[in-house]
Amino acid sequence: MWSLYTYHHLLAFLLTFLSYVLLHASRKTFSNVKVSISAQWTPSALQQNGSNSSLSPGETWEENQLFADVEEATLFLGALDSIFLFSYAVGLYISGVIGDRFNLRYVLSFGLCGSAVTEFVFGTLTEWLHFYNVYFYCILWVINGLLQSTVWPCVVAIMGNWFGKSGRGFIFGLWSACASVGNILGAFLASSVLKYGYERLCGKEEGSVGLLRLYAFLVTSVVQFAGGVVVFFGLLTSPKEIGLSDYSETGLRSVTRDSDSQHPLMNDDEDALCDDYSIQQRDEELEPQPKAIGFLQAFCLPGVIPYSLAYACLKLVNYSFFFWLPFYLCNNFGWKEVQADRLSVWYDVGGIVGGTVQGLISDVLGKRAPVLAISLLLAMGALVGYSHSPNNQLVNGALLATTGFLIGGPSNIISSAISADLGRQGALQNSQQALATVTGIVDGTGSIGAAGGQYLVSLIESKLGWMCVFYFFIIMTGCSVLFIIPLLYREICSLCRDSQARTHQL
Repeated sequence: MWSLYTYHHLLAFLLTFLSYVLLHASRKTFSNVKVSISAQWTPSALQQNGSNSSLSPGETWEENQLFADVEEATLFLGALDSIFLFSYAVGLYISGVIGDRFNLRYVLSFGLCGSAVTEFVFGTLTEWLHFYNVYFYCILWVINGLLQSTVWPCVVAIMGNWFGKSGRGFIFGLWSACASVGNILGAFLASSVLKYGYERLCGKEEGSVGLLRLYAFLVTSVVQFAGGVVVFFGLLTSPKEIGLSDYSETGLRSVTRDSDSQHPLMNDDEDALCDDYSIQQRDEELEPQPKAIGFLQAFCLPGVIPYSLAYACLKLVNYSFFFWLPFYLCNNFGWKEVQADRLSVWYDVGGIVGGTVQGLISDVLGKRAPVLAISLLLAMGALVGYSHSPNNQLVNGALLATTGFLIGGPSNIISSAISADLGRQGALQNSQQALATVTGIVDGTGSIGAAGGQYLVSLIESKLGWMCVFYFFIIMTGCSVLFIIPLLYREICSLCRDSQARTHQL
């Protein structure tokens, strides 16, 4: 299998991987500086978190104050998460259709660079100008969600173009670690900036906690914009761009170059030229270009609806950890923001290993649903265990890694390998282009679930406490299993038939 891959496969893998790493690193910045944002938006947040109030004079609190207390600020941060994810979900439905109709490289680069500019305005420019407005923040986060929604359908479609079904579970499982690697990179960038900012501000009476937000968003937005430029000039979206075409889903064969490009503009032997052109025209008629599939037709493809609904529940849980884990560690255990940011990395480490290992197992079995179901059932137990984690960073990190393995792993597989399977399934008969559209549907539906969940998390936490939030996660994980039961039953029956057939052959 590996001998079939070339330097161009590796480049496509790395550049699409880099694209989503940078996107998630900038996205993670917002969740990692929530405590600092809350501190700036409320007059008493720093004192409640045990920080030094001398970091910002009382006059600054009065000028920048948006909310009366931490509870109001927390609810608004949850609302911003939901606003982002709802616009992200709507954008995914649209971006998938756009990706199947326009050049994927252009769409991907536009999304990366546009999102970087939006985040720069949100976190850096507003601080430079000392402009603080709730409605302006909401509008920026709607735009950011729409722009970021262009990235995932495009990178999955490009990966689907370069890598066939053979080994897709392992390759996509490894590649889908891009989100978790981005989270880790974002956490370390944010924690390093926060540490630098706190050290700088603690040495002075003047200054503002807003500088922490300014530095964090400035670093990640500039890096993301640079990544978008690299992708624009360096990424090949399909083997056909270098004269190769899919062959039996795994191999590659040469595509006949346009013979006209080898002829001079003027030719004495006009009859011969006409003969060549007619032969080429007949060859092109025998191999028509695939047409983009319609949105409703893609929605009705086998397996799309069950996996989309399952992913809606699962992404709610996964993104709740993504958005709220550092905040939870700070508020529940009283750990410093820098410590919480770095400890939260272990959830992503578990997700990286989980996606790769479970993808490999699903390749060996030739089935995805049984692997997902077992992992999600175990995840329900892991959530119970983590909800009772003691105030010990070593134990908490181990439980986080286990939970990430069992929740992040299936999430990565559904959003990448399974989306690619659905967009390349036999029902399309290789005559229609649907990969980006199907990916947008699956991830868009998942984002709708995640969007609703983020506000519910902040609401449940403020009214009932964190323990009830974890009960909510357990219920949602169970719902993910329920939605894939029909697919699970079908694949288990298929495995049994295959086993019986092998037994009879022996």
